[in-house]
Amino acid sequence: MSKPSALNEAFSPGLEGVVAAETAISSVDGDQGELVIRGYAVEDLAPHATFEEVAFLLWHSTFPDRETLNRFRIDLSDRQEIEPHTLALLKSAAVRSVPPMDALRMACGSLATRMADAGSASERSAAAREDALRLIATFPVFVATYHRLSHGLQPIAPRRDLSLAGNFLYMLRGHEPPADEVRALDTYLNTVADHGLNASTFTARVIVSTDSDVVSAVTGAVGALKGPRHGGAPGLALYQVLEVGHADRAAAVLAAKLDRGERLMGFGHRIYRTRDPRADVLNAAAERLFAGGRDRRIYDLARAVEASALQLLRERKPDRVLQTNVEFYTALVLHGLELPTPIFTPVFAMARVAGWTAHCLEQMTANRLFRPESTYIGPRNRRITVI
Repeated sequence: MSKPSALNEAFSPGLEGVVAAETAISSVDGDQGELVIRGYAVEDLAPHATFEEVAFLLWHSTFPDRETLNRFRIDLSDRQEIEPHTLALLKSAAVRSVPPMDALRMACGSLATRMADAGSASERSAAAREDALRLIATFPVFVATYHRLSHGLQPIAPRRDLSLAGNFLYMLRGHEPPADEVRALDTYLNTVADHGLNASTFTARVIVSTDSDVVSAVTGAVGALKGPRHGGAPGLALYQVLEVGHADRAAAVLAAKLDRGERLMGFGHRIYRTRDPRADVLNAAAERLFAGGRDRRIYDLARAVEASALQLLRERKPDRVLQTNVEFYTALVLHGLELPTPIFTPVFAMARVAGWTAHCLEQMTANRLFRPESTYIGPRNRRITVI
């Protein structure tokens, strides 16, 4: 029997445990249950900053002062308009009932990159930042516009006096949102804006490492986020809560799911071996949101479902650490904001585009093409037989 090569011995399915990049953007410690964004613990950062401040922080590693923040907001506002060909594309997609994440991918890919004509390194850097600004600015417009078009409603243009979070809610509904809802959405966007070298962020870095443009990199990242094993599951966590219906049924409904070999949505994470810190941030955000005079029944039901799920998982899977993850309270916060379930993942993308673009810009500063090896396990020495 031949001895395995060094390459075979190094094989890591899913690249688990392989360090493929150095980054100063975020750090995820799954054993300690910690997420650090540019040096700030997510639980300190997310509930207090605006999404514009976090996007700036991700790009520049520092908070903007008041004047710089105002300039950044103006820069974003100047780039929110949807070009006619993109609007026509979204209208066509709505007629065909294209899923919202597919519509977002199509709209993202329709943006013309400023990097196409850039020559020097400084020109490419400036063009990449222009692309990044336009992506962050237009994602909320894409999502809100497509939602309205798909429901037979006319799009609403963004207002220059509203923040990205406030504008998104305004463009969905047609009226200015209350401050507590803007704060809740800002907290959500901040909480999920970046999370280490996850699948979609890795996709973006791989694409830009080929000297491709930021628009292409983010379009690829949207495709990765669409998958239910990455960003496509918050809606499923909400459906699970609604399926239970009443706190008294939680244990029985969830036990039946486990008996059928089904996964309990909103519990367990590939990285975290303890509670997902983002879940705590969003739990607090949901509690504040539902305390503001809203019907608390869905919040109280979700807490009962969470308690039952954690108890069952401890009993049924004692060898695994399956704690509440970000998907569970994402579903509750977005539902509390009265956002339709089909746009939960596109709203996730609205947040994560800040992290994607930050990683693209970082990758460009000291670029090396990603080119991992593979182990061939197919046949050898085959010969064609000519008939």
